[in-house]
Amino acid sequence: MARIPTAVVASAGLVGGYATARFTKVRPLGGAVLAAAGGVAAREWKARAGAPTAAGLTGLYLAAFGASHPLAKKIGAWPAVFAVSGTVAVAAYALSDRKA
Repeated sequence: MARIPTAVVASAGLVGGYATARFTKVRPLGGAVLAAAGGVAAREWKARAGAPTAAGLTGLYLAAFGASHPLAKKIGAWPAVFAVSGTVAVAAYALSDRKA
């Protein structure tokens, strides 16, 4: 069975979490989307690239979420979310997906 690239899962978690929170106006629901995608991605990162890489990518995923907030004040909400999700996607591809 073909695996979905973790770059896609992580990006979808960041973009989907923000979109869910914004359009439903229920921030915890957006957080649940973010957490679910992050959990799936972390599990796959560990299976594909090992625990140290999974820890690093999970840390980057969480840092990207945090960084999107102050970045949004400078460039806007959607551009910030796309910027951080792109960063995470590139890292996930380079460190996990490319090897699979």
